[in-house]
Amino acid sequence: MSVRSARLATAVALALAAAAASTAPAVAGDGQHKAPARHVLLLSVDGLHQSDLAWYVRQHPDSALARLVGSGTQFTNARTTVPSDSFPGMVGQLTGGNPGTTGVYYDDTYNTKLLPAGTTDCAKATPGAEIDLTEDLDKNKDSIDAGQGLAGLPGSILNMTGNPLDVIDPAKLPVDPTTCKPVYPHSYLQVNTVFEVARKAGLRTAWSDKHAAYEILSGPSGTGIQDLFAPEINSQAIGYPAGEDWTSDNAATEQYDSYKVKAVLNEIDGYDHSGAHKVGTPAVFGMNFQSVSTAQKLPTSDGLKGGYTAKGQPGPLLAKNLDYINTQVASLESELHKQHLDGSTTVILSAKHGQSPTDPKALTRIDDGPLLDGLNAAWKAAHPGAGDLVAHSVDDDAMLLWLNDRSAAATTFAKNWLLAQSGTGNDINGAPKAYTAAGLSKVYAGADAARYFHVKPGDARVPDLFGIAQYGVVYTGGKGKIAEHGGAAADDRAVPLVVSGAGAKAGARVGHEVETTQIAPTILKLLGLDPKDLQAVRIEHTQALNLR
Repeated sequence: MSVRSARLATAVALALAAAAASTAPAVAGDGQHKAPARHVLLLSVDGLHQSDLAWYVRQHPDSALARLVGSGTQFTNARTTVPSDSFPGMVGQLTGGNPGTTGVYYDDTYNTKLLPAGTTDCAKATPGAEIDLTEDLDKNKDSIDAGQGLAGLPGSILNMTGNPLDVIDPAKLPVDPTTCKPVYPHSYLQVNTVFEVARKAGLRTAWSDKHAAYEILSGPSGTGIQDLFAPEINSQAIGYPAGEDWTSDNAATEQYDSYKVKAVLNEIDGYDHSGAHKVGTPAVFGMNFQSVSTAQKLPTSDGLKGGYTAKGQPGPLLAKNLDYINTQVASLESELHKQHLDGSTTVILSAKHGQSPTDPKALTRIDDGPLLDGLNAAWKAAHPGAGDLVAHSVDDDAMLLWLNDRSAAATTFAKNWLLAQSGTGNDINGAPKAYTAAGLSKVYAGADAARYFHVKPGDARVPDLFGIAQYGVVYTGGKGKIAEHGGAAADDRAVPLVVSGAGAKAGARVGHEVETTQIAPTILKLLGLDPKDLQAVRIEHTQALNLR
């Protein structure tokens, strides 16, 4: 599954316990580690594949993206986490750990030990809770300010709070059975983050992302990110038809991304994200882009066809959006130069995840609703008086199931039933397309699923069933998506990784496999801090990228 050393589940548990002890971080310039950079700007372009970047650079050799590649080290065989969802992908980049270590498997999961949101009588409550790290945590998920109540939106969005706890509704959080208090995203993370290590060294931090729930990146202390700008992407897109969020139209997504770009430009200039307060340029900062992802997922938008015209060949909407990304990277480069920071700043370009399939002919859309209903019905028929077998599910282009019965008999039943299912989905044109084995190529169930993620069987967070989809399968009930992510296919995982600027070797190209989890120790090394101050780095022995 990965290039990191395999480890036994028991060893991981022991290492996690040992990592809980805090360690004093190395301070930049303290003589322990030479600091090649004063600032690291991390840019994550959701959905971007290495093949997309290579295509664009070939087509536009004088572009900002081509300059970024040419002035740095390009890792052409980088892989993101499995599952390849946004949350484990971003958490991996900023902790150095994979889901079994971080405890973050997806943006919407399940925990068998925590109590449901809203629980007040913890003594009588039944354990088992959804862990929702989406827009659902917002005080108002329909507003781009997540419920802060700003006037003049969206133009005033840069005035949004830099503390997402201001807009997260605690009543929507799972509850700790011991304390009977809500569990915030940051306290759900099992290991510390780059931001926490930087803060302990007296360095400034900032980040911008798509939900307030990304305050998870502040780490268990809750103090890692000083300025977190998180406008809600799944809110009603202002100026667009009712019921459409900022991902429903690629032009809307670009508009949304531009707010975050402006926040980073303000930070380069030495202000907070709003541009109102002079605080100094952060040592670690950056943002994610969403617009490539919507250009890949939407069948059409802005009068242009989305996705790919052939295997790995960007269609007109995606090509247009890559131009947009290039323009934004150029503006960030220009601002760094204007502020005389280009010589002391390292820019890292990567992605939380790719998108699958990049071959439109391979697309098979399958409605997962009837499959899950069928599994529950089959379980009840075989076990009279039993309730639903599935407690929680996440199905994009992988299948993650948490079961109410976690026994070997139940997990084996679920696996065998799914692999026996055949039916009819639809293809890229909406025409009927047959599928077998519920669209799955491999299923890990029960203890096998735990071993796959290197945790002990019975772990409270690990899925009871992890199904790897056949190439091209997307679980969706309609025809509104032509790609997805979250699985283990190469298209999900093959992302770009470019380290450019201070501390990087210009024009270098590395072809051996690396992981995006290696970004975390690389950031610390660039800043002269000790990568081993990251708990996940110690647990997984995650190596910094070789930039020389």
